[in-house]
Amino acid sequence: MPLVDPARFLACFNTFSAIGGLPNGGLDRPTLSDADKAARDLLAEIFKAEGFRLMVDAIGNMFGILDLAGEDAPAIMTGSHLDSQPTAGRFDGQLGVVAGLQAAIAVRDACKRGEILPTHNLVVVNWTNEEGARFQPSLLGSGVYTGQRTLEESLRPRDQDGRSVAEELARIAYAGSDADLPFPAAYLELHIEQSTVMEKSGQRLGAFIDQWGAFKFQVAFHGRQAHTGPTAMEDRRDAMLAAGHLITAVRGLYEAAAGTLYTSVARLEIDPNSPNTVPSLVIAHVELRSPDAAILETAEAGLMRAIEVAAEAAGVTFELRRAERRGIRQFSQDLFALAEREAAAMGERFARLHCATAHDGSMMTLLGPALVLTIPCRDGITHHPDEFASDADMVLGTEHLARMLSVLVTD
Repeated sequence: MPLVDPARFLACFNTFSAIGGLPNGGLDRPTLSDADKAARDLLAEIFKAEGFRLMVDAIGNMFGILDLAGEDAPAIMTGSHLDSQPTAGRFDGQLGVVAGLQAAIAVRDACKRGEILPTHNLVVVNWTNEEGARFQPSLLGSGVYTGQRTLEESLRPRDQDGRSVAEELARIAYAGSDADLPFPAAYLELHIEQSTVMEKSGQRLGAFIDQWGAFKFQVAFHGRQAHTGPTAMEDRRDAMLAAGHLITAVRGLYEAAAGTLYTSVARLEIDPNSPNTVPSLVIAHVELRSPDAAILETAEAGLMRAIEVAAEAAGVTFELRRAERRGIRQFSQDLFALAEREAAAMGERFARLHCATAHDGSMMTLLGPALVLTIPCRDGITHHPDEFASDADMVLGTEHLARMLSVLVTD
């Protein structure tokens, strides 16, 4: 007998989708924005109405706790994040929060009916700033929770308007003070696949067995501000030119290791950002991703050489403002086996996948057993308004999550 009410799940998902929703079906809900506050407020209201105990920590992570086995019982945690990329899709992150919420409610109701005898509590979490679009770095909330970042350094980052994480948490009233937070015996997160493997294979349920490593850098080129008209070309110290050389060099790193290395320069910060002024400062945000640690190290060495060459070619100086290195992570084999068994019981073939991006669930592997479950997304499109997962697949994924939770709360 199914645990999850499909109509209830879809109504909840669509209600959240309207907050920051775009006419083209996308979502614009940057972390700690007014739209993020509205989504958080809705989640808090649902927690209260459904009997969850809400805790909010100092970085704004929200924990809704169902005391199924008593306040001192161990906990199973599920969830994801409500923040989005700018003008992106409504499935990345939000699916995991709504699915976790509805799956937890379904398990609670089964406990009330006497169908499940729980030994664990359930926790549904909304992590702060998973996306890292408005504030860098990404995975900020889960990073603090897992001890990978200090609270002090995580409250410090500023957005492009100069507002800090600390200031915005206070402004939207989610600078919490709760301590003694629930610590999970296991963590599950439902996510869209963000690739095309499942769609091509016809598999509707899956999970990641590992996550690629990712090296992220902020490279600043310092030139000299000048007029683009009278200033002779040979006299220019163009920080943008250096960034241009770097962008092509970073693409060249991929071409030297195609298939095992993904590279990008996806953001430039330019000062002054004027059409007739040679920039004096350009900050390039560079990413290297690979499933092979040796390839990442080689690519980083190549990047450092490329930065020097780019600066010299443009006649500017440079500095490395931030470097973040995330290692390759392995997800729980035991949880994967449980996920595979539950999928088989539902009559579904289960996909064994590799994850090229980062999720809060990958941070949670540092604390204990964790797994990121997946459903297909159309054409693998993500971080775009055309990101899409079908209602049927979302409901199926949520039911699969609920069945796993029903097993874990009785272990």
